[in-house]
Amino acid sequence: MEPGNPLLDSYVLKLCRRKRPRVCFLPSASGDADHYVVRFYRHFHGGICEPSHISLFRRDCGPGKVREHLLAQDLVYVGGGSILSLLGVWRAHGIDEDLRAAWQAGVILVGVSAGSLCWFEEGTTDSRPKELTVVKCLGFLKGSHCPHYDREPDRRPLYQKLIGSGAMKPGYACDNDAGIYFEDNEVKRVVHARAAAKVYYVSVVGGKVTERVMEPEMIA
Repeated sequence: MEPGNPLLDSYVLKLCRRKRPRVCFLPSASGDADHYVVRFYRHFHGGICEPSHISLFRRDCGPGKVREHLLAQDLVYVGGGSILSLLGVWRAHGIDEDLRAAWQAGVILVGVSAGSLCWFEEGTTDSRPKELTVVKCLGFLKGSHCPHYDREPDRRPLYQKLIGSGAMKPGYACDNDAGIYFEDNEVKRVVHARAAAKVYYVSVVGGKVTERVMEPEMIA
């Protein structure tokens, strides 16, 4: 769910109960890149929500204030980039536990790419040089995850191989422009903003890797 897709941006805002929700952006996976922060504010502007961001690399939010700020949000949006950098800086600052506290308090957590992968137990990443590898994540959501399933040709065969061999838990694969809405680890809705985009549950059935298409609803 890249900022800039108006259908998905609108969808996540509608998940919030507040008419003008508080939305905090975490650009940690990009190293808090300025252009990414600017793009967030362009799409999540003050006319539709109360936007903010936390820059851990530049310490925009002082010590002890991060958890307080996250708990006051309706929605936390995590951007894409390097999942390894994201997890490293979050764990160093205790943001992983701050986010868990926010999640348990009912704050909606969303993200794209690394920001989608981070909530699961494990998944595949291109954050390491040369090849896709396995990464262990926060584990708020059970199972594994593979983003960019239809856009990066190595993703699909590797994900299936890892699940088939038992090296990775069964889980959810998302094409670009598709997403899953969970409540308490239960899938409540599967959506897409592009007709061809799909979501799959990938597991082993009868000794064979299977992809079960989770037919998404088109959002408008």
